[in-house]
Amino acid sequence: MEISPLVWTVTLALIIGLLLFDFVFHVRKAHTPTIKEAALWSAFYVGVALLFGLGFLALGHPEMATEYYAGYVTEKALSVDNLFVFLVIMGSFNVPREYQQKVLLFGIVFALIARSGFIFIGAGLISLWSDVFYLFGIILLMTAGQLLKKELAGDSEGDEADNFIIRFARKHLNTTDDFHGDKLTTRIDGKRMFTPMLLVMLAIGGTDLLFAVDSIPAIYGLTQEPFIVFAATAFSLMGLRQLYFLIDGLLDRLIYLSYGLALILGFIGVKLMIHALHDNNLPFINGGEDVSVVEISTGLSLLVIIGVLIITVIASLLAPKGRALRAIQNAEKYSLRYVDLVHKEPEDREFNLVKTAEQYDLWSARASAVPEKYQHELIEHRERYLATLEKARGLRSKAS
Repeated sequence: MEISPLVWTVTLALIIGLLLFDFVFHVRKAHTPTIKEAALWSAFYVGVALLFGLGFLALGHPEMATEYYAGYVTEKALSVDNLFVFLVIMGSFNVPREYQQKVLLFGIVFALIARSGFIFIGAGLISLWSDVFYLFGIILLMTAGQLLKKELAGDSEGDEADNFIIRFARKHLNTTDDFHGDKLTTRIDGKRMFTPMLLVMLAIGGTDLLFAVDSIPAIYGLTQEPFIVFAATAFSLMGLRQLYFLIDGLLDRLIYLSYGLALILGFIGVKLMIHALHDNNLPFINGGEDVSVVEISTGLSLLVIIGVLIITVIASLLAPKGRALRAIQNAEKYSLRYVDLVHKEPEDREFNLVKTAEQYDLWSARASAVPEKYQHELIEHRERYLATLEKARGLRSKAS
């Protein structure tokens, strides 16, 4: 299928239009999205992405549709992994929740720009040197190994919030200690200064560049058509902001996601190496001749990717550690909510006090039953956590 300039133009207009719509109607006015709002818009963006893929089928190109969906699912999974780092960065800077939407939208736009650049660089490399698939395969296999190493060693992702860009900015830019709304700059005593919001966005932008290095070789392992690579990548990023608020709290409980992503990246890395062998031109491999190997179809790749993600999510949610984390998080969540509601007038309460109390009773009981080894491993600020539960417990006793 020949991708005409008109198709490119319409696709770009659709993506830019969606981004502008997101900013004007959702992000420009700072607020924290409700679960209902996040769910509806997440479903909308996923629906748009799925409908876009059906366009290939309607035009009689099922193979391209399969490549698009395989690329979309892979990039979506990698984007969810990005949310972990975004969560760490915003947590380390204590970004107020109502301003997080703006940070996320910036991260999405910058990621789209960075990945678009890598997409066209990758397409140029493929056209000039077909053996670049060996390089792409090595990058993915190394990334998979690093993911496994980090998980097995228990390394923290906190360093993502202190990359070289942030260290440079802190050293050479005049920044305030506090946020001033969602502004990037402010004026104090007549002097123009940058706010922490700028540092957050620099940290997000720096990590976006690093993620682009991994994600683009991954999708080129599923299709070599730049248009499909771009469309799948762009639509995987659409709705990421809403997804962040929808699955907030669930992210930490996907304790095996990195293992699943490592397996997927390793699988695609092997697929790339097999493809490179099939079209080999390197003189030190089989005398520069093609190697007779059985290539992995895109359809099989799609099934493997979906299967690994399903198993990863189910295993994470059913694992004792995952259930323990859920109990601890919900106990703290409903403790904070209960304390907040008790101190508000009935007409100012955004949640039902009785139902919140019931949820507090349920999750605090489950949290107290969590084995001690998980409590020490999963509770980061133990004294603050226990004080929060104790305060809610005291108020609950008075109410009884």
